Amino acid sequence: MLRTLHHSRYPPERIAAERQVTVSVCLPARDEATTIGPILQALLPLRDAGAVDEVVVVDDSRDSTAEIAARLGATVHAQRDLRPELGPVLGKGDAMWRALSALTGDVVCFLDADSSSFGAHFACGLVGAVVCEPNVQLAKGFYRRPFRTPGSTLPTGGGRVTELTARPLLELFYPALAAFRQPLAGEVAARRSLLERLPFTTGYGVDVALLIDAWHAVGIDALAQVDLDVRQNAHQPLADLGPMAAAVLRAVTERLIREGRLEPEAVAGPAAPERPPVATLSAAA
Repeated sequence: MLRTLHHSRYPPERIAAERQVTVSVCLPARDEATTIGPILQALLPLRDAGAVDEVVVVDDSRDSTAEIAARLGATVHAQRDLRPELGPVLGKGDAMWRALSALTGDVVCFLDADSSSFGAHFACGLVGAVVCEPNVQLAKGFYRRPFRTPGSTLPTGGGRVTELTARPLLELFYPALAAFRQPLAGEVAARRSLLERLPFTTGYGVDVALLIDAWHAVGIDALAQVDLDVRQNAHQPLADLGPMAAAVLRAVTERLIREGRLEPEAVAGPAAPERPPVATLSAAA
């Protein structure tokens, strides 16, 4: 049964006292100069408090994101410098996969870098669920998504791809995962030992793909979701949501093909590029 937890269970003091593993917090970023500063100002005190060991930004920006992050004290890596032999970075999932080569923690917490009104509880809630709860190997965030329009903010209405694509797909094909309220959330923490066993879809479908693959690997009892209250970020134009929804659909259908529940010829076009499990690279070496 899926465990649903609240971030308030995991103040920094509890994490610092109970954790027996190292923890990395990672923010993949692209042109997030307006938000990266406040996010890091919330996260970096967790390092000083002993709740996490490192806060890392993996950056692919044309603005001053990297400079701001370095000035505040985060470790900064250019995405293109991580596993450069593989060529250009192919999207969010590829950036996350490459980041594993630079992160040192036994537990890795990925957070989106475009959140406004960000609090340290985003990291504490997820990290705490993995390091303080027995047998949890992956924890995913969920929250209320206000919809901001010029001149007003509606209390709900954000997360359109989640509600119109991701959740219906899981309800239909993966009902065991239907209880996840934000399957596309970029806020996730997991044991490195699990992440290194999973392939990473390189683009926007990475979040739902990791959720499905983690469920196959460790089962629902090793997964959890954590209530992070509210997340506010910039909304994508409607025209940009189609490709995002298509990436989610592609990630799910590729897993259905692997499971023998969908014929390959039923899906048009090439498969989305994936990076292999890191553990297979280590074994090959």
